[in-house]
Amino acid sequence: MSYIQKGTKEFKNTNIALFAGGFNTFAILYCTQPLMPELSREFKISPTIASLSLSVTTITLAFSMLLFGSLSEVLGRKIVMSFSIVSASILVLLTAFVPGFHYLLIFRVLQGLVLAGLPAVAMAYIGEEIEAKSLGMAMGLYISGNSIGGMAGRIIIGTITDFFNWRAALACIGILGLMFSILFLIKLPESKNFTPRKFEVSKLLKSMINHIKNPRLLCLYAIGFLIMGSFVSLYNFIGYQLLEPPYSLSQVLVGFIFLIYIIGTFSSTWMGRMADRYGQSKVLWIVILVMAIGAVITLKISLIIKIIGIAIFTFGFFGAHSIASSWIGKLSTHDKSQASALYLFFYYIGSSIGGTSGGTFWSLYGWKGVIGMISCFLILAVLLSVTVAFITKKINLKQENLPCK
Repeated sequence: MSYIQKGTKEFKNTNIALFAGGFNTFAILYCTQPLMPELSREFKISPTIASLSLSVTTITLAFSMLLFGSLSEVLGRKIVMSFSIVSASILVLLTAFVPGFHYLLIFRVLQGLVLAGLPAVAMAYIGEEIEAKSLGMAMGLYISGNSIGGMAGRIIIGTITDFFNWRAALACIGILGLMFSILFLIKLPESKNFTPRKFEVSKLLKSMINHIKNPRLLCLYAIGFLIMGSFVSLYNFIGYQLLEPPYSLSQVLVGFIFLIYIIGTFSSTWMGRMADRYGQSKVLWIVILVMAIGAVITLKISLIIKIIGIAIFTFGFFGAHSIASSWIGKLSTHDKSQASALYLFFYYIGSSIGGTSGGTFWSLYGWKGVIGMISCFLILAVLLSVTVAFITKKINLKQENLPCK
């Protein structure tokens, strides 16, 4: 097999394309997150109901991801990813013209259905086409595109909404999405190591069951659920807190809070390299613990200290996601796209459940309630990551014919 090697033009083009695809996907996926306070005011709905503008997208994305991963085994990786980002860009452009919140939710459901194509397939594409020693770096760069897309999309949305309105902001995201889609189509190399297969439901279900039976994969799926549920909850409701006294920030300033995402760009790439060097099992639990520390720091009243806490939390999240997602590709010995799709299924189910549950804790207990929920999630994630490390050590000892203690 011919793999894409670091330092070649193909490696550069692949990273540019996947960076653009990740940017586009996550700018669209999270474009309503900074709009939640605005949606609450305009449509006279609670924060929990407003959070559905994100949750319905992530939950439909989670389920459709299982389908797109399988379709890519039949149709090919690039064609599925290309369809995903082009159609999602058109849909978000149309969302700018909806007459009411219920129609907005319908369009957000449709966006979740089609957006699944890129994240469901990208990790499998990277695992198949990139040489093993550069896999962590390539995955880190792809996730960097995710973080920058999420960051830039939120900042653009917040700024344009403040100067114009939320409809103009969504239209802008749609136009940018089409531009990045074109870049993706031009730059991404065709698959060289992909072999198409027939779509067979029985084999698909058997493959997924086998992945879930793998204790290390199951732990990583649960970790994805917990860290994403924590991450979305924090960013969903931090805007509500910062718009209220004693902060009383403008929508523009709240939007610029998402500049913190740039830390995720550094964290995902750097932690990917650290995992390549020292091993995923030695690094994963540390970065999840970093997330928990950052979350607790945000309880401080001081705005500067709160932002530092968000930055630490964000650093830990993108590092943890980079390590866990790249580890899925290494642990799965067959049907890698289904293994990756299952990880992302749990990941986005966590986004939907955690993001909406956070609204209930916000309404009942304020910011302390949100952080209390997040802390519980992350303590469990640390325990699961330690469990994965223990199982990995035990397997390695068996392979080396050493006694296990």
